[in-house]
Amino acid sequence: MPEAKKKVCDIGGQAVIEGVMMRSKNFWSIAVRKPDDTISTNVYKSEPVSKKHKFLGWPFIRGTVSLVESMSIGFRALNYSINESTGEEIKFSKKEMAISVIIAVLFTVGVFFVLPTVIGRSFQSRIENAFLFNLIEGVIRIAFFLSYILIISLLKDIRRLFQYHGAEHKTIAAFEHDEELVPEKINKYTTMHMRCGTNFLLIVMIVAVFVFAILGKPPIYLRIISRVLLIPVIAGISYEFIKIAGKYSDNKFVRVLFSPGLLLQKLTTREPDDKQVEVAVASFKKVLEAETSLKNSKCDTGC
Repeated sequence: MPEAKKKVCDIGGQAVIEGVMMRSKNFWSIAVRKPDDTISTNVYKSEPVSKKHKFLGWPFIRGTVSLVESMSIGFRALNYSINESTGEEIKFSKKEMAISVIIAVLFTVGVFFVLPTVIGRSFQSRIENAFLFNLIEGVIRIAFFLSYILIISLLKDIRRLFQYHGAEHKTIAAFEHDEELVPEKINKYTTMHMRCGTNFLLIVMIVAVFVFAILGKPPIYLRIISRVLLIPVIAGISYEFIKIAGKYSDNKFVRVLFSPGLLLQKLTTREPDDKQVEVAVASFKKVLEAETSLKNSKCDTGC
């Protein structure tokens, strides 16, 4: 990545089917490539719940809140992308959306938290040291996570999704370095970004080792319960780490510390083509225009 001085960017994103969702402080936008090769865009107001309830924006609490909000917006964006990319009108009811979220959460918790704990039961009698035991369980958890990423990355549709993920990162990086948002300028940037959700997930896996180690080696049923109940705590701590990573992303020590997450993005991102970059730019500009318009309207009324 070029060494130009970076500017602050509070916009993040997510790849969806044939498109990119971008999210700012007060809005989220989406751009999707349609079957006729045009780009469909839309922008939605989305104030964080912490604006109404200040305590939900406190450190170590805001991480879990942000995760829930991101999941909600992510499913809405996915629904939009399915409709626009296929040219078909497919509507999901709130009940169907809720069921989808529940299934996704149960799968994540079951595979990456409960299953490694159950497997750990087979060797718990041979390892007396609680930290070492939890470390091995954590290695199993990370191995499951990496295997899952590797397997889905072999799927053709997922590889294309990962290209849009790369386009999202490149666009944000170009904006942070004050580049003109056109493919020929954007393409020179890396597909890896410090504030990526992939980085966050790996941090979750690592933080979990230390949090669970504090509990020692309780009976298996208590271990399973604790793994589930402590997920919000782990997410909260991990979110603070990712905030630090984003704020000090140019610091060499920070980049080395978070380098495993950056390396993992070699699996979850791919080099996009110019058309995919155009979609990411369309989404980015849409949310940026909305934020700029909101800021100007506030100033007009006395900022």
